[in-house]
Formats: sequence, C-alpha cells, structure tokens
Amino acid sequence: MKKSLLHTPEGVRDIYNAECSKKKVIVDRMRSVIDLYGYNGIETPTFEFFDIFDSEKGSVETKELFKFFDRDGNILVLRPDMTPSIARCAVKYYTEEDMPLRLSYIGNTFINNLNYQGRLKETTQIGAELIGDDSVAADAEIIAIVINIMLKSGISEFQVDIGQVDYFKGLIAEAELDSTTAENLRKLIQEKNYFGVEELLDSSNCNDSVKNVFLRLPQLFGSYEILDEARALAGNEISRNAVERLIELSRCLDEYGLLKYISFDFGMLSRYEYYTGIIFNAYTYGTGDSIIKGGRYDKLLAQFGTDVASVGFAVTVDQMLVAMSRQKINIDTDDNIKAIVYSKKYEKTAIKLATNMRNNGQKVRFMQLDAKRDLTYYIKYCKNCKIAELIEVKSDNQVNITDINTANAILKNIDELEGK
Repeated sequence: MKKSLLHTPEGVRDIYNAECSKKKVIVDRMRSVIDLYGYNGIETPTFEFFDIFDSEKGSVETKELFKFFDRDGNILVLRPDMTPSIARCAVKYYTEEDMPLRLSYIGNTFINNLNYQGRLKETTQIGAELIGDDSVAADAEIIAIVINIMLKSGISEFQVDIGQVDYFKGLIAEAELDSTTAENLRKLIQEKNYFGVEELLDSSNCNDSVKNVFLRLPQLFGSYEILDEARALAGNEISRNAVERLIELSRCLDEYGLLKYISFDFGMLSRYEYYTGIIFNAYTYGTGDSIIKGGRYDKLLAQFGTDVASVGFAVTVDQMLVAMSRQKINIDTDDNIKAIVYSKKYEKTAIKLATNMRNNGQKVRFMQLDAKRDLTYYIKYCKNCKIAELIEVKSDNQVNITDINTANAILKNIDELEGK
C-alpha cells in the first residue's frame, strides 16, 4: 500500500482517542441545553439536490460546493449549510402545523474552501431552528440557548455580537444602490474597511447623509448604548424599525439576565443572503473565527413553498474544541474504563464477569492473555490507554485487581466484585 493512502485530503482530518472522547462530551453538553428548551431532533441527508443550496436560496457560492452526479444525471452536493435542509424538511413534513416548530440537529457540513485559508472543509455542526414565530421573544430564546451552550461547554469568557441586516438593507434602498454595488459595499463593511467604503461611495451617486451613515457602520458597534446612536442615524423607516427591534430584544435579554454577554454590531453583515433580520456571532479567545453563527431568515421557507418566519443558530463544534484547548479548559471525559484479562482456561468466568459489569453500566475492555507477554505489558497498555483498572481472572472464584495509577494489586473474590 502506498504511504500516501494513509493521509487525508487537504481540509479534512481524522479525530481519534482523547480528542474524539472530548468532542462527544461537548456535543452531549450542548444537546442537553437544547433539550431543556423543548426542541425535537431531526436528521437530514449528507447530500441533497443542487437546487437546495443554489444562489437563489442565498447559501454558499456555487464554486464552494462539492458537486457530483447520481446515476440519473442529477446534480447533487454535499450539504454546505444545515439551514436550507431543515427549511426543506419543515415545508415537506410540517405543512399542517399551526404552532411554532422547534427542531434541533447535529451533522457534518462541507465547504470547498481555498487551501490557503487554513479552514477545514468538513466540520461538525449542532444547532436549532425555531420555525413559525416572528416575535422578538423567539429571537431572545435562540440567543439564550446560544449563551447557555457556551456556559455549559465550560467557556465563561465570551461575547455574542448581534447585528441587523435590515438596517443595512434600509440604507441600500434609501441610497438607491444597485445589487452589485450593494454586495461590494457589504463585503467592505463586513471587513471594517473604512477607506474602501469611502472610495466605493465616492464613485456612486449616494447622497451625503446616507454616505455618512455607511461610513459610520464599520465603527458602529458596542454595548446596548450604541442603539441610541444607530436610531439617531437612521433616516428611513426600515432602518429605524430594525433598531427598535434590537432595543426590544435587549430588554428581553435583560429579563433573561444575559445582557452582559451581548454587544451590538451594525457592521456585521452575513455572506448568507437568506438572513432577513437579526444575525449574531459568538466569539471567545483562542480562535480567529466565531464559534456560533445564526440569525433570522423569514423568507427562506417561502422558496420551498411555505411562507413562515424562522430563526436559528449553528455551533461549529470543531472551533469550540480549538478554543477550549487553547484556553486550557479541561474536558472531563469520564471514560473510567476497566480492562479484564484472562487465560483460555477461565474464559467462561471472564465472559460472565464482563457481562455482569456491563449490565451494571461499567465500561469493560475484554482481552485474552498472550502467553508471550507478562502482566507488566498489560499494565503499560492500560496506562497508555488511560484505563483505570486491570482485572486479571485468576480462577473461577478470584481476580487480581491492579490500580493502574499506583500499580498496586489486590486479590478479590469475583462475587465481591460483582456486588453480590
């Protein structure tokens, strides 16, 4: 076999041993938070028809999709984003529902990033969507879940930045900018490129009052006090309504007792075109990108046939693990695995013992002794694998238990070990 076959392609990687255990623990913690809010699980396919994620849906750019054909010539893609998939499912299976849907998911997404960006092309996401509720209370619930997920995961120093895409859209309409100019302006503002924004606006027919607001956007961020300035700057109804909704949201989050984790950023503008209201990113130390992203997408489901408002979020689990590692936050995997070793003569007894221990919720690794290896070899093996105890079946009635941390052994009756 060629050694090159042992390597993974650019942008993907293997996750194993301790890291894999830690990932499972963190995912379980996040799931437990979402469950507390009464969300039901849903699973969607890893690949779907191309049209689910095309440019009209406002998902990632076509060149960033992993595309292939099925046997009938249909264009399929590995899902780059979970939200359009959930939207499709909501329209297909819940059209008769007249109450808001609360759906949660976990799965891998695939984006064909450029190699030099240093980003993974396959990442694990866990998230939730609240569908059929256009209220500020729904926005607040989603953000409350995000904050509690961060806290439950063990990260205490973080910030959730909230933006409002309608504020920007209102300014675009007021300035009467074409779609190409608007998109270029969005990118410059998102990058907080003040001079680029100024240069672009100078070449347009934008009036001075709106131009000054656009120039302020890259620096228009901070705590809830910034909302007063944003409201004063807004010269159109769409932008003013966007600020009023954020003011109401801040009040609601204050009632949750979570306002201290919140900041507002009017220069935050998502690459995903389907967002229609609030958008937000959760940041912490140790990673250059956000850990959690989300927002309101009131028009996305209409593209699948049902016009209902929705809001949701997605956690990039891999980014969270990177941040926790760099912050030296301990993740207790609580493996507590025990190993049973036995000779062929006592196989029946060993199987009975292992079965009894597993039935009582204990994790047991089962191994037949190799005559060429002494017990020291198995003690070293257990230490390398972080196994707490080594249990050697000595007879049909007795076992030798070695504490791996101290390597001290004691002889016990099997009945005593089984708790009889």
